[in-house]
Order: sequence, then C-alpha cells, then structure tokens
Amino acid sequence: MAATADRSKPYIPLAGGADDGWSTDDEATATCFCGAVQLSFPTQGPGLVKVFVCNCADCHKITASMFATNFTVLDTHLKHLRGQDNLTAFGQSRTPASGKNMTNYFCSTCGTLMYRVGELFPGMSILRVGTVDDFNLHATKLKPQVEQYVKDRVEWLHGAEGVPQAQATGI
Repeated sequence: MAATADRSKPYIPLAGGADDGWSTDDEATATCFCGAVQLSFPTQGPGLVKVFVCNCADCHKITASMFATNFTVLDTHLKHLRGQDNLTAFGQSRTPASGKNMTNYFCSTCGTLMYRVGELFPGMSILRVGTVDDFNLHATKLKPQVEQYVKDRVEWLHGAEGVPQAQATGI
C-alpha cells in the first residue's frame, strides 16, 4: 500500500480464506489464515493495553520470523466471534524469560497463532498484529509503543523507528 494512502478508512485486503473482517472507530477483527477463527478486540483503551515489538527467542520461534508485533487486550474486552472450539492450546514455562507459563492458542486447521496468555499477564491476552484484518490499523492504532528484547534482535534489523527500545521486557 502506498505511503500516501488514506489511512482513515479500513483497508482489508483479501488475505487467506476469510473475507468478512471489519473495523470501526472502537473495535476491529482479527482472523486466522483459513478463516475458521475470528476475534474482535478494542482499538483503544481501556481494553487495548499496549502495542509492542518483541525480539525475544520465543517470538522468533513461534512466529518463524525474527520478531513479533503484538498487542495486549484485557480479556474482558476480547470476543471470540467464531472458532473458539477450533483453537488448540500449547503452554510451557521453560523458555519464556520470566520462567512463568505462557499458553499459545493456535487455529487447529491452519496453525495461525491467534493469541498468547501468560501467568505474568493476568487478565490479558497477547494478540498478533499480523492477524488484524484492517491493515490500516497496523500503521495507526496498532503502531508499536515500545520495542523489547532488543538485545536479541538480529544485527541486520534496525528496529522499530521512533519508539523506545528496551533491552529486556517492556510490557
């Protein structure tokens, strides 16, 4: 999408198997790649808590990429629109830096990681910006507020521009 595009209107490209994503001023959807799982979440506080880039080792592995762009939402504001029974959970406490359990919820059909729930973050879910259907939100309301675990960032990546950098957790 061109840098001069109008970001005040939703931009929901065809990506994956669903074509029913939406966003309003206060709420939007996140959908897995095949479309079986769809969530709605707030796009502002108090339900939207924080947006951040994470370079920790777990985010490298679980995204099959070099970082993850995440956002935390209060569980009281997260809605499962469809497919909650299609989620598979996997949790462990061995590799998160906190040593606390982190449970990941994946679509059991396509494998998309929809969110994480951690003991260190009671009452919150950690969603992935890449699952958000309105791509304009990626550059506006879901722009990162901090980049964390920069000590684990690959050398060829120079980080999120214009946001505070934290050596470890910034949540």
